[in-house]
Amino acid sequence: MNFINLQPYGNPQYFIYLIIGLLPMIISLYYGHRLKTYEVIFSLVFLFLIFDGTKWQQGVSLLIYLAFELLLTYGYLHYRKVGKNKTWVFYLAVILAIVPLALVKIQTAFPKAKIPGVLAFLGISYITFKTVQVIMEIRDGAIKDVKLGTYLRFLLFFPTISSGPIDRYRRFAKECDIAPKREQYVDDLAHAVRYLFQGFLYKFVLGWFFGTYWLPIISKSALIAGNAAGGLKLSWWLVAYMYCYSMYLFFDFAGYSLFAVAISYFMGIHTPMNFNKPFISQNIKEFWNRWHMTLSFWFRDYIYMRFTFFAMKKKLFKNRIRLSQVSYFLLFLIMGFWHGLTWYYIVYGAFHATAIIINDYWIRFKKKHKGQIPSNKFTKWFAIFLTFNVVCFSFLIFSGFLSQLWFGWK
Repeated sequence: MNFINLQPYGNPQYFIYLIIGLLPMIISLYYGHRLKTYEVIFSLVFLFLIFDGTKWQQGVSLLIYLAFELLLTYGYLHYRKVGKNKTWVFYLAVILAIVPLALVKIQTAFPKAKIPGVLAFLGISYITFKTVQVIMEIRDGAIKDVKLGTYLRFLLFFPTISSGPIDRYRRFAKECDIAPKREQYVDDLAHAVRYLFQGFLYKFVLGWFFGTYWLPIISKSALIAGNAAGGLKLSWWLVAYMYCYSMYLFFDFAGYSLFAVAISYFMGIHTPMNFNKPFISQNIKEFWNRWHMTLSFWFRDYIYMRFTFFAMKKKLFKNRIRLSQVSYFLLFLIMGFWHGLTWYYIVYGAFHATAIIINDYWIRFKKKHKGQIPSNKFTKWFAIFLTFNVVCFSFLIFSGFLSQLWFGWK
């Protein structure tokens, strides 16, 4: 049997092995018992299947990285327990936690750099986010202690390790050692089955249709139209590509996230949802409260809010509006850099920061002219339509297709 291609939620066959592995946990949880040892073995086995064969070096990198992050977390926890709280030590701990991920991003963007000892592996981003979250909450005093077994299970929680959703340690720790009541678990199973089938519809039907079937046809036609026009020029094929790619991006990623949540519910863990009907958002800020929610909330809580409080404390900006604008740019540029060190990811981040700033101007304008601007069903649907198109255009930037179109012609 070939396990080499068993990447998380990559094909329908994968779920056969997954359900077989989940059965003992499902039965045990139904009868009020949590098989913690079996859960650990289950996660390790499926992690091994990810890094089997030609990917064994990534598995080794994961172990080394995990040991590094554990030493960092427990070193900082000990430092705080002895009553010390130097700001520079906290900054150093956060920077050191992020350095491996930053090096991986540099190595990916510049392969010729040949950074020694750095090898990207599946899940490095989300393990890093979890580690930074714990270090920050240790500093805040929200986390007083970190149990090694619970922390390892949190970092290596199999359903979400590769692409999220990003859980919070305190929430995870409350559930991972106890079994839910039978009534609650039966309800969890109903949700898990629903999310599983919804995920199949999203990823393997709609995602396949938009991404595998339709997108290559539209892409080819858009490139032909671009070559005929002599480079970047608006065409209906380019518009079609924008909408098709946006649908593919949503259904593929939302389907993956639903799988992760479904498997978590089978395991008796309420991993938070990642999407909440993002395309009915009436403005760009609402969109980010509905799209990839665990990531956007992580960036909001641990980058935007932290920088804002720091800047207010140091009185870096006299005008709070300017402060929020700078914070938005910092937030989304970091998000862009996290996606990759290429121009279209960075422009994508700057685009969303600009869109949110414009949205804030509009909200302040409406408050100033309250009662003078109409608000009805038409304006509501127009807001949804406008937001949808702004988002789809940002995904066109994100796709890198504009670069392909331009350089393909050149």
